[in-house]
Amino acid sequence: MKLRCAILDDYQQVALKAADWSTITDQVEVKSIHQHIDQQDELVEQISDCEIVVIMRERTPFRASLLKRLPHLKLLVTTGMRNASIDLEAAAAQGITVCGTGGAGNATAELTWALVLGLARNIVQEHNAIRSGQWQSTIGTDLYGKTLGVLGLGKLGTKIAKFGQAFGMDVVAWSQNLTQERADEVGVRFANSKEELLASSDFVSIHLVLSDRTRGLISAADLKRMRSSAYLINTSRAPIVDQEALAEALQNRWIAGAAVDVFEVEPLPKDDKFRSLPNLLTTPHIGYVSESNYQAFYRDVVEDIRAYLAGSPVRTLT
Repeated sequence: MKLRCAILDDYQQVALKAADWSTITDQVEVKSIHQHIDQQDELVEQISDCEIVVIMRERTPFRASLLKRLPHLKLLVTTGMRNASIDLEAAAAQGITVCGTGGAGNATAELTWALVLGLARNIVQEHNAIRSGQWQSTIGTDLYGKTLGVLGLGKLGTKIAKFGQAFGMDVVAWSQNLTQERADEVGVRFANSKEELLASSDFVSIHLVLSDRTRGLISAADLKRMRSSAYLINTSRAPIVDQEALAEALQNRWIAGAAVDVFEVEPLPKDDKFRSLPNLLTTPHIGYVSESNYQAFYRDVVEDIRAYLAGSPVRTLT
């Protein structure tokens, strides 16, 4: 009898096309679920008979309360090598192996820069203006000579810094762990404090991991420190920025605008205020949603399952 495997939140219906699943289908029966299932009872009904579940990033959290209702679950595979929505301790206590995957690595940085350009040149407004019969309704903001503030100078932050340099921007960086030596290595200015970076930047882009230290890192007071002509871009995690404060900052024009790819509740509720703020550019958490990334994700998913079946799991998360 074949093991059952469910792939959750396959919004674009591409999971089974993005990799070669034929290497495991003689032992595993795979089903793909395309719609997000928000209610736990419904989710349990859909996957309670599955020994293997594949999840895409944090689209569906696997907390202890859900894991307890899945006694047949033995292998949980998440795309990426970090997933804060999985209770790893509860999974281990229940004897569930949790594995991750690699990724292509460029998609989020590229989307971030698309958002920077979208804000600077009012791309959405001008597109909509043309569709409604108008012509040249805004004046764009130049990037050349402006200051780009990068919060977090890891892999993603470094790529964004280099994008900014390529566009002739003055790049300054800060994080709780950033050193002068690292800033010099990347070729950017080192900000002595978060406050200094926020006050001096025309564009601020966030590239930090969500943790107890970074949750709520950008407060209402921080947003008020920014220039009234400045823009904030967040493609990391929503709770790094106080969401109520961000809405107030945009409504009251403390800052010129913002672009976000991440939200505290996803999918974003239809009546959420972030769907209607005119100076907010939004995308539905698609920073990692690219062809090369999906191919890398699902290729490794298949490899994880194959290794589990052979009794030697790989890329295990603990």
